[in-house]
Amino acid sequence: MSVRRVIPLSTILLALAACGGSPQSTLAPAGPAAGLLAHLGWVVYITFGIAAVVTIIIVLMAALRRRGSLDGHLPIDIGGGHQWILIGGLAIPFVVLTGIFILSLVRESAFPIKDGGKVTPEIQVIGHQWWWEVHYLTGPENEHFVTANEIHIPVGRPVDIELQSGDVVHSFWVPALHGKVELIPGVTNYIRIEADRPGSYQGQCAEFCGAQHAHMRLLVVADSPQTYAAWHQHMLSPAAIPQGVDAQHGEAVYMNAACTFCHTIGGTPSQGKVAPDLTHLASRQYIAANTYRNDTADLEAWVTHAQSMKPGVLMPNLTSFNGVDLRDLVAYLDQLK
Repeated sequence: MSVRRVIPLSTILLALAACGGSPQSTLAPAGPAAGLLAHLGWVVYITFGIAAVVTIIIVLMAALRRRGSLDGHLPIDIGGGHQWILIGGLAIPFVVLTGIFILSLVRESAFPIKDGGKVTPEIQVIGHQWWWEVHYLTGPENEHFVTANEIHIPVGRPVDIELQSGDVVHSFWVPALHGKVELIPGVTNYIRIEADRPGSYQGQCAEFCGAQHAHMRLLVVADSPQTYAAWHQHMLSPAAIPQGVDAQHGEAVYMNAACTFCHTIGGTPSQGKVAPDLTHLASRQYIAANTYRNDTADLEAWVTHAQSMKPGVLMPNLTSFNGVDLRDLVAYLDQLK
């Protein structure tokens, strides 16, 4: 294929890739912080895109021209190769990179300074291999509650989040709302996120943290203030009392299994602290750190074959349930809304 055909084709493919509509695109901001970062990103992409095109043109001109064919036809007298090196290899990159650096500092200054003495976080997020423990800290201590992997925030106002790690280094990243912030063992960091409009915004751990790093996903749900207030109030309630014979039997199956040593279900004897809180499990959109849909089929599979679905997680394969017990156990979990 000729050079004349390769360049236009490459340009088209890059343009199509940029317009793919990725749900985690940094160029589709849904909050003020992400908007500032997206603006900076566009400046960088366009600047270096122009530089790449100019470089390709110069290289092609040098490769295809006849020796001496440009003599006397350039708008400036280059006077030899040394001036090209000084101008193209030093002066222009210095000006471009300095401009981008200054713009980055200006954008960074728009973010509030946060440290432990100035921030009262509404939410605390603790990263584990490989899931997110989420504590809501507003109000008196008896109104605090715990959930997992899915964070709800109200639209239109900033929410401060405290970030900690329970084991190794993780990174909190929801591209539509903000940049990345590290979760480092023994260190407390903070991030302020805000959503301009309701929606579900995908995120993930952005620091390699082990075998299931790619499946340590995160979901931030931005609700209207009224919907958020109702959700917050509901989360303060204990687990729903099972309705129906199947779900009641399923509760008994759960309480007599090893599940109680790891999980908490509010208002029941199950008070384990090792794994995600299940008090309102059925209200979440996904399970297994947002890896699988929260539906009956995936929930049954997760209970019995977690190691096949997400190798290396702490959740063991629980294959001792017979068909009736498993069906009723999942029926009970399905009512934990």
